[in-house]
Amino acid sequence: MAKVHVHPNAADPERRPPQDDQEEPEPPTVLTVWRKSLLFNCHGFTVFDARGDLAFRVDCYASARRRAEVVLVDVAGKPLLTVRRKRLSLTDHWVIYDGDGTARPLLSVRRHVSLRSSSKTLAHVTLLGSAAASAAEYVVEGSYGRRACAVRDARGDAVVEVRRKDSVGDDVFRLVADPSLGSPLAMGLVIALDEMFGAGRGSARSLLRRTWSV
Repeated sequence: MAKVHVHPNAADPERRPPQDDQEEPEPPTVLTVWRKSLLFNCHGFTVFDARGDLAFRVDCYASARRRAEVVLVDVAGKPLLTVRRKRLSLTDHWVIYDGDGTARPLLSVRRHVSLRSSSKTLAHVTLLGSAAASAAEYVVEGSYGRRACAVRDARGDAVVEVRRKDSVGDDVFRLVADPSLGSPLAMGLVIALDEMFGAGRGSARSLLRRTWSV
């Protein structure tokens, strides 16, 4: 597949030279996300690594109003994650599954509902799976529409960040994933956030229209 020239910026953050007396922690993964599918007549995402090579992609033929699930695939087209809408939920709620969606659920992403328009919380993320991990929760804060938001753990540390790229608009942005969560799950969270807060989906009217869909 030919490369598309939507290149990431230089390494971010910078790596320091390794020390002889201690092991250097693994740095975050920095990806460039293009909110566009490379396939004709498709919606989705094309994701590049720090070298500008294709890392992941999302190709959706269904319109946003009818979409019940979105699949993240690797370069060869193998399903990595399936992001599926929770049926009959009282709020916008998506569940991220391993692989093609027949395997175990990994994360639950629920839109934050508040009467305060000033609330900076967008969504709540729960780590699913083992009993030990079932209580682990994250909060998404900031503005996805402005491409300036972060997924934070209980200590307030960012495990995923969505950052603007200078002079390229909202359809191309940077995704920073901490190794504790990993880049595929970070991209799964971006998919869920885009379904909740993408263009035309941020209002209460839009939320009510989508709540009872399939």
